[in-house]
Amino acid sequence: MKKLPVRYLIVLLTFICTSVCYIERVGFSIAYTVAADAAAVNQSTKGTILSTFYYGYACSQVPGGWAAQKIGGRRVLLLSFVLWSLTCALVPLDPNRVFLLVVARLLVGVAQGFIFPSIHTVLAQWVPPHERSRSVSLTTSGMYLGAAMGMLLLPSLVKFRGPQSVFVAEAALGGFWSLLWFRYASDPKATASGAGETLLPVNKKVDADRKKGSSLDSHSHSHSHSAGRMRIPWLKIMTSLPVWAIVVNNFTFHYALYVLMNWLPTYFELGLKLSLHDMGSSKMMPYLNMFLFSNIGGVVADYLITGRIMSVTRTRKFLNTVGFLVASLALMVIPSFRTSGGAVFCSSVALGFLALGRAGFAVNHMDIAPRYAGIVMGVSNTAGTLAGIVGVDLTGKLLEAAKVANSDLSSPESWRAVFFIPGFLCIFSSFVFLLFSTGERIFD
Repeated sequence: MKKLPVRYLIVLLTFICTSVCYIERVGFSIAYTVAADAAAVNQSTKGTILSTFYYGYACSQVPGGWAAQKIGGRRVLLLSFVLWSLTCALVPLDPNRVFLLVVARLLVGVAQGFIFPSIHTVLAQWVPPHERSRSVSLTTSGMYLGAAMGMLLLPSLVKFRGPQSVFVAEAALGGFWSLLWFRYASDPKATASGAGETLLPVNKKVDADRKKGSSLDSHSHSHSHSAGRMRIPWLKIMTSLPVWAIVVNNFTFHYALYVLMNWLPTYFELGLKLSLHDMGSSKMMPYLNMFLFSNIGGVVADYLITGRIMSVTRTRKFLNTVGFLVASLALMVIPSFRTSGGAVFCSSVALGFLALGRAGFAVNHMDIAPRYAGIVMGVSNTAGTLAGIVGVDLTGKLLEAAKVANSDLSSPESWRAVFFIPGFLCIFSSFVFLLFSTGERIFD
C-alpha cells in the first residue's frame, strides 16, 4: 500500500484540530446557556461571560504567530492543545462562580489563540501553492464541521448528562488529538527547527509547482533561513493596504460567525420558543453548510487559478465579494422568518456564503506573505477576535435593552439590530477587499 504523503497527513490532522476547537467553542455556548438560564443569569451577564474567551484569544494571536515562526508551528500547536484541554478537564461549570469562569475562559482563549497562526505556519511549510486554496479551505472547514457536530450532539449530552459533561467530553477530544499530533506530525526536513521557509508563490510558478509536486515532501529549498535569523518586517506588515484588506474582512467574518455561534441557541430558545434538543438535526445545518461551502470555495479557487481562468487577485476578489454580499442579505432577513425552518435556512445561507468568502480573504495571507503567513494570520485574526469581544458582548447588551423595551425577546424587533450590524459590515468589507487586496506576493 502506497504511503500517504506527509503533507496530506498534516492537512488531515489540522482539519481534525479545527473541528475539535469548534466543538469546544459551540459546546461551551450550549452548556453555559443551559446552566445560566437555570440560574436566572441575565442576557448582559451572559454576553460578558461568552465574550471573555475572545479577550484571551486576542492577546495570543500575534504572539502565537511569532512563536510559531521562531520555535515551530508543530510544537506551539501541541502545547496550546494540551493547555486548553487541561483547563476544560479541571474547571467546574458553575454560573454563580463568575470569577472562576472568567479565568478559565481567558485561559482557554489564550491557548486557542496560538492555534490558527501555528496552523498557517505549518501549512505554509508543507503545502505547495497549487494545492493551497483547497488545503486551507479543508483545514478551516473543520471548524464548521466541528460546530455542526457540536450543535447536533451536545444538546442531548447536556439534557441527559448535565452541562458539566460537555467539558469532560471536550477535554477527552483535546487529549486524543494531542496524542495523534505528537505521534504523526513532523517538521519539513529542510526546516526541522520550524523555520517556516515557504514554498514558491503560486502566481509566479504554477507550472513549475505541478512538475515538482511529487517531490515537495522533501522540501529541499535552496535558500532556507533558520527561524532565529529571519527578520520579520513588522512596519511593512502593519502599513500594508492589502494586509488591512484582509484584516477588515477577517473582522467582519468573525463578527458574524461569533454572534451566530454564541447567540443562535438563545435565538432559537427565546426568540422562536424552540427547544434545541427537540429541533433534531436541523440545528446543525448552518455549520454543515459552512463546511460544504468552504471546501467548494477552495476547489473553485484552485481551479480558476491553475486553469488560468482568472488571476490569483481576481479569484480572491470574486469569491470574497460573492460570499460576503449574499451573506449580508441572508443575515438581514433572519428576523423576518418566524419558523425554525426559515431561521435555519437564512442562517445556513449566511454562514455558507461567508465560508465561500474565505477562499478570498483567508487564503490571501499566503498569497501576499507566504514566508510570514503565521505572522499576518496572527495580525488579522487579532482583528477577528476583537470582533468576538465586541459582537458577542454588544449583542448581549442589545438584547437586554430590547427585553426592557418589549418585555421579552420573542418579537422580531428585538433581534433586528443583532443581525443588521453584521449584514452591513459584510457589504462594507467586500468593497474594502475589492479596492485594496492583491494576490501578488508583496513580502520577500
